[in-house]
Formats: sequence, C-alpha cells, structure tokens
Amino acid sequence: MTLVALPTGILLGFLAWFAFRYVLAGIFTVDQNERAVKTRFGRAVRVGDATTLEDPISAHLDEKDKGRYVYPQLRIIQPGGPYFRWPWERVYKVSIATETINMAMDLETPSANQNGTILDAVTKDQLNIGLTGQIRYRVSERNLYAYFFGVKNPIVHVMGYFVAILRERIASYESSDSSLLGEDADIDIDLMGGISINDLRKNLNEINDYMEQECASSEARYGVEFDASLITGIDPPAEVESALAAINTAHNEVSSDISLAKARADQTIVQSKRAVEIETLRAEAEVEPLSMLAEQLRQLKESGPDVLAAYLRNVRLDLFKKATHLYLETPE
Repeated sequence: MTLVALPTGILLGFLAWFAFRYVLAGIFTVDQNERAVKTRFGRAVRVGDATTLEDPISAHLDEKDKGRYVYPQLRIIQPGGPYFRWPWERVYKVSIATETINMAMDLETPSANQNGTILDAVTKDQLNIGLTGQIRYRVSERNLYAYFFGVKNPIVHVMGYFVAILRERIASYESSDSSLLGEDADIDIDLMGGISINDLRKNLNEINDYMEQECASSEARYGVEFDASLITGIDPPAEVESALAAINTAHNEVSSDISLAKARADQTIVQSKRAVEIETLRAEAEVEPLSMLAEQLRQLKESGPDVLAAYLRNVRLDLFKKATHLYLETPE
C-alpha cells in the first residue's frame, strides 16, 4: 500500500507545485501609472516591423543619429488586468509618472557634487560656479524598448547626457542682449569686463528653454522624456562674491547715470521739435493771408484786363476815406 501511495503523493505534489508556479504565478495586473511589455524566450513582443523612426519622437534626431537610434515598437500592456503570462514569457513593468530629481544628483556616486546638492560648472571667463535646480522627467511609453533593453541604466545615462549639455552651454554662453540701450552695448561690455555669470543669472529662462530643446531627442535616444529643466540658482565661489557684488553695484550706478542722461537728451530733443513745430505754424499763419490775397488778385486778372485796375482804384478810394493826410507827388 505504501509503495502505491508514494508515487501518487509525489504526482499530486508536483501538480500542485506546477499549478502554483506556472498558472497562478502567471497572472499579473498593471497599475494605473504603469506600463508593461512582454518577452517570449528573451525577445520582446513587437508591433510588426514598426520602428521608432516612424514615430514623431524621432523628429528631433539628426540624420546621423537616426541611423543609430532605431528601436522596434513594442506591444504595450495597458493598465488593468488580470493578464496571463506563460512560463517562457517575462513581464517588464515601469512607472510612467513624472518624477523630479536634483540635477546635481549622481546616482552612481551619491557623494559627488557636494552630496548631490550643487553641480559644478565653469563659465567662459574661467569662473567656477555652482548650479542648483531640478529636472522633471518621465519614462516614454512610446519607446520602452530603449528604456528596458537599449541602455543598461537609462536614468544614469540620461542624467550624464543632461549634465554634459548643460556644462557645455555654461562654458560657451554669451548673452544675446545688453542691459543698456541700443548703441550703449559697447559701454556695457567694457564695464562688465566679460563677467558671464551676470548674463547667466539674467537669462535663466533662456538657458532652461535651451536645455529643453537640446534634450528633446532623449525620448528617441534613451526612452526618457524631459518634462522641464528648472535651473533655480547660479552662485560664484564665496571668495569672489563680494568683488562681484561691488562690480555689479558700480555697473548699476553707471547704467542709471547713462539712462538718466539719455532721458534728458531725449526730452531736450522733444522740446526742440515742439518749438520748431510752433514757429512753423506761426510762419504758415502769417503767409496764409498773403497767399489768399495773391490768389484773389490772380483770379481778378484772369477776369479781364480792366478788372484789376478797377479793383486797385476801389482799394485806393477806401484808403482815402480812412486817411487824415494825403501826400501827392507832383511832377517837376
């Protein structure tokens, strides 16, 4: 009896283990903020022969990069369930919610960049500065192949990509405008002595916009989409802060004096133009009666040869009535 029961117990135990291991354990769900993909025998389940080059996310790649970053489009498992996978299938899940990370954070070396608080960079005038800010990013649902299988650690890779672009921009940045007006730009450049940190501080929005444009291709490259770059602070070393503050104070004072002088000059020009307009109107007022009289005389002359002479005679008679003395010229 024991020899017969033992194989039956082993068989039942094996069936129970198999049902739990490969049937019940094969059921899974996908949360609301998650997306999932499957692999069968190690190969991701794809959407035919479609690639990311057919998706608008590749529009930000140049022709050279389009030949390098070509990934197949995968069949995405949407939120919900329950779903089932066979023993030879594997499910990869990832959250696509927007996340925020300090731009100075080094995920491989947490102690770097002053324990992930300040990112060091060098300006075009060789000034070491510290950058603070955040990056908002999310995993791209449209390029999960690159995220899961294209890069070993995509977040680390994308952070390095972002920092490299940012440091290059800081090192070569030159402001496209001047804090003074038009023709005074040369004065402003000479006064500031090429201190690029002032331009960087005044144009944080421009730098943030530049970073978003330059990193727009990260979705097609690495499967990570940058939602926003928020650089909030640019600080020089403590030993040059006081000197920089003094230079900025002098710059502001000179800028104010130049602006006041320009305003006074503009006011004088406006007053001069107004005086010229007034005198011109006065001259026109004096000339207008003479012009009208000349036009009347011309019309009288065109009316006949004797009309003008009669008009002059009548004018003389009217003057004679008003005169108290009359002087006549007598022939010698």
